[in-house]
Amino acid sequence: MREDGSILNDDAAHSASPHGGRQPSLTGCPWHDVNEMLQAAGLRPTRQRMALGWLLFGKGARHLTAEMLYEEATLAKVPVSLATVYNTLNQLTDAGLLRQVSVDGTKTYFDTNVSDHHHFYLEHNHELVDIPDPHVALSKMPDVPEGYEIARVEMVVRLRKRR
Repeated sequence: MREDGSILNDDAAHSASPHGGRQPSLTGCPWHDVNEMLQAAGLRPTRQRMALGWLLFGKGARHLTAEMLYEEATLAKVPVSLATVYNTLNQLTDAGLLRQVSVDGTKTYFDTNVSDHHHFYLEHNHELVDIPDPHVALSKMPDVPEGYEIARVEMVVRLRKRR
């Protein structure tokens, strides 16, 4: 990514910095790490996937909607459509690189932290945040219908400001 926020092309992303060595990422996720992550997941590292992956994974664990990522891509001058953002997010989810979290069936967030954890949903500003306590647990799981197994349990605790 350039200092003006635009995404570098593949050749420029791997260029040496003036101080020697590889050019560091501005946000802590080197361009080559996104390339390796995509390839390890069986996804071809296209220019758009690379750029969106860099935006997604370069800022640590976070929760984004497709619209939020599209806005970041637009600000970073990444030429991508909202449909491509949705497709890429779904591909990354299917590959296990993202976790999809639905809130109310109307809003879908994509979580870069794919470990087992739960969330608070802050209703006043539509923000999804990780619940920090790893010991949150249900006391009893329901019986599962014949031929099925529990794949994952997700808890979203909705919070609102006190009145």
